[in-house]
Amino acid sequence: MIGSKHISRKLSRSAVMQAVIKEGPISRASVAKQTGLSKQVVSEIVNILQDEGWVQETGRTKGHVGRTAVTYEIVPDAAYIYSVDLGGTKLRAAIVDLNCRVIAESVEPTDSFGGASIIRQIGRLCAAAARKASVAKDSVRFAVIGVPGVPDHADGSVQMAPNIPGIDTIDFHSGVRVELGCDVVLENDVNLAALGEQWAGSGIDCENLAFIALGTGIGAGLILNGQLVKGAAGAAGELGYMAFGADSFDPESLRVGAFEREAGSIALKTRYLTLSGKNLGVPEIFNEANEGDENAKQVLRDIARLVARGIATLAAITDPDIVVLGGSIGHRSELLMDIQTALALCFPRPLRIETSKLGRHAALVGGAALGLSYLHHTLFADGLAGVDISLPELRAPDWEVAP
Repeated sequence: MIGSKHISRKLSRSAVMQAVIKEGPISRASVAKQTGLSKQVVSEIVNILQDEGWVQETGRTKGHVGRTAVTYEIVPDAAYIYSVDLGGTKLRAAIVDLNCRVIAESVEPTDSFGGASIIRQIGRLCAAAARKASVAKDSVRFAVIGVPGVPDHADGSVQMAPNIPGIDTIDFHSGVRVELGCDVVLENDVNLAALGEQWAGSGIDCENLAFIALGTGIGAGLILNGQLVKGAAGAAGELGYMAFGADSFDPESLRVGAFEREAGSIALKTRYLTLSGKNLGVPEIFNEANEGDENAKQVLRDIARLVARGIATLAAITDPDIVVLGGSIGHRSELLMDIQTALALCFPRPLRIETSKLGRHAALVGGAALGLSYLHHTLFADGLAGVDISLPELRAPDWEVAP
């Protein structure tokens, strides 16, 4: 009986906090109406949360019969999280408050030495973001690190990340946790991007979403029936390893992936060099195509046909509501048109395909969603299983449009 009362109290605390998070400023009477709890229970919980520093009074509101009521909202700076996106070329770190407000971001080129150097770099960038926001280190309670590979929860390493050396042979998870001084979770960066697009991007509220990142690497984040799909070893969505494109039996395809070898940014640059004799970067090749360069246009058509095959393969298995394209190649609208044209020739039904609205920030936004959900669950539901945690709208208007 005591255990049941304790669980009931946890559920009531969580319900009250969810109402404050979603609807604040909100009165105690409105919280009681929304949660179905008695006004006495709501008042007791609100008093406790206020004493603990999680909620605060924000003013008064008129009641239906002219009486005023005190309103409450969450204390946004009571705790923070770090959201980090470790990419092959760029490392980004953001700090987010309890109100889903991104208050600072730091970015710099990814340390080419990899391994322990990356751990130190993450610590330095997170500290820089905290300084920008004047946030004390001990106020940060949790960190989500988006990694371009598959986290191995047995030894803390990150596997299948060929573009960043050394993180597959060390306990990367423990190293980052010690460096940051808080709890840390590692998650595949494309999975985070899928969560970000579902929360605040092109696929808001879509129950079935596929996010495909096309760039130096190729991967997919899959949300099916509202749940992120990871697979037995966390490697679901490693699209780069689909067995077409390059020779899938070539030993190099075990390291990079047959599809990625032919459809990634390196392949795009190599194709253009072979046709034109010019060694250009990805943005420059797109610029050349827009200027009428037939070699560049042919390269983009070839890549688009391969990507269309990849999307068709994925869609045949997962049946998504929407496919969102991101990454240095995937976010380009020129490629989107070629992909849609090719897809109509190899897939029997229409698919909704859009480019990412969050652009380079998609994984950071997803990290914020995952981190805040974890933090709210831990702080206000005491980790109780089965408690639904919903978040308010992301408060970072400068992230809404991809650069």
